[in-house]
Amino acid sequence: MKTRLSASLLASALLAALVTGACGRREERAAEGLYDPLARAREARGLVKNPEASVPPLCYTKTGGTSNPCWVCHTSAHGPNVRADWHLQEEYAFSEAALENHHENLFVDRSAQITQTSDEEILRYVREDNYTPLRRALAEARGYEGYVPDLDLDRGFDDEGFARDGSGFRALRFKPFPGTFWPTNGSTDDVFIRLPEPFQKDKHGAPSRAIYRLNLSLLEAAITADPDAPADRIERAIEPVDERLLGEDLDGDGALSAGVTRVRRLPRTYAGAASSEPLERGIYPRGVEFLHSVRYLDPDAPGQHARRMKELRYSRKVLAPDRWARLRAYEKEQDEKDEGLLPVYTGSATSGLRNAFGWQLQGFIEDAEGRLRLQTDEEHRFCMGCHSSLGVTVDQTFAFARKVPGSDGFRVQDLRGMPDVPELGHAEPEVLTYLRRVGGGDELRANEEMLARFFPGGVLAESEVQRAAPGGDRDLAFLLLPSRERALALDKAYRVIVRAQTFDRGRDALVRPAANVHRTIRNGSTALGAAGRIYTDGRLRLEW
Repeated sequence: MKTRLSASLLASALLAALVTGACGRREERAAEGLYDPLARAREARGLVKNPEASVPPLCYTKTGGTSNPCWVCHTSAHGPNVRADWHLQEEYAFSEAALENHHENLFVDRSAQITQTSDEEILRYVREDNYTPLRRALAEARGYEGYVPDLDLDRGFDDEGFARDGSGFRALRFKPFPGTFWPTNGSTDDVFIRLPEPFQKDKHGAPSRAIYRLNLSLLEAAITADPDAPADRIERAIEPVDERLLGEDLDGDGALSAGVTRVRRLPRTYAGAASSEPLERGIYPRGVEFLHSVRYLDPDAPGQHARRMKELRYSRKVLAPDRWARLRAYEKEQDEKDEGLLPVYTGSATSGLRNAFGWQLQGFIEDAEGRLRLQTDEEHRFCMGCHSSLGVTVDQTFAFARKVPGSDGFRVQDLRGMPDVPELGHAEPEVLTYLRRVGGGDELRANEEMLARFFPGGVLAESEVQRAAPGGDRDLAFLLLPSRERALALDKAYRVIVRAQTFDRGRDALVRPAANVHRTIRNGSTALGAAGRIYTDGRLRLEW
């Protein structure tokens, strides 16, 4: 393994020399005012300095034997996901290449640089549109086989959450995944879903919104319902649909009718032109697409949702492996980890990287001027780890399994009015559980504002957090949106990383260096087991 790794590093060094010259040419083009969102990825093709870039910086957390943020990702097997990786809470089990923490941006003090940017300047910046220029540039790109954004965000969404541009995308409103994805830790985001054309048409091949809504609701029930419940005894609230179009009694009332708002029995297939497509619990059909924007914070916008994107992420399920192929993929991935082998993904930056479960992922990130560009091969690897080998995911995804039930979950993301519901099988609210088990508002316990708000005197103020629970007088916006001062500071801190273009060293918008993180790892105990702080009940699905 050491021999292979050394050869890989030598090849990377040679490629780096070539890229240095290419970067100079790129800067010349930028000076001329040209915008090529593919240039950086093409120039850095094949260059991977960190072969374990798929290991996120948060996995280097110092637990101190008391703080356990690992449980939200690493848990017991559940449903079709048979990856039981809860033991990673108990021990550090890194490959040789990952023993060094390559996410050096965690250790940078940006406080001085932040003071050089005024509030007015950063607000102007985060309110600019960098999505439309990307769409235009990619539409004119030659020889590009990847995703060209075809959702017109300026045209917006109708009252049912469908894109007004006719693209077929539909907005999702969901509970953000605990920790890093909370807005208080640096970013807002939104997610849009699109099913393949047959799912949008009736049995005669004519476009039908009623069929499309029905198929999306069937998928919602299949993904969000408890996979351990009997197939004829699930329970999921959905938007009103006409079960007569399917010919199946979805709510189990013994009659077929319009306006059904519950799924208690899943049919074997989808409806309309997709009636030959099997409906599998916890698994997406081939061809489903997700578009995910990661955005800056705008303290004056609803939900602090800024217009400028930090990243645009796209995924599509291009293959539909059967149950045995999925089991083999999980088994192979575990065997390779046990043997100390480095992860391998097919594809490239310009086409997208593909995992063993049929998902192809592609991402765009800001260049030094703030324009969105295609990520490099190494930058793409950052996305692959969490979407390929975690015990908590539902078919390698996150957002849809956490969708607000029914019609209220088919609109643009907004935390206002959303309660802090428990995870599936839990009795207490998720945020409360996270704060209790972690001892902070993020994995590194670096969110000083959350510590001051909810840990006065170092003790968790549970009654204050409980105000956002179902029936309380507050909501997730109260819990998870940062103050104006913090929002602007985090925007400025991330802008420093953008200018430096050091995403290969981490993307976390920290103002000051993180203290609770390892620079290097020695494999072995995390000390959480001895302290009795291992939790195998982490679930992506929620108890609405």
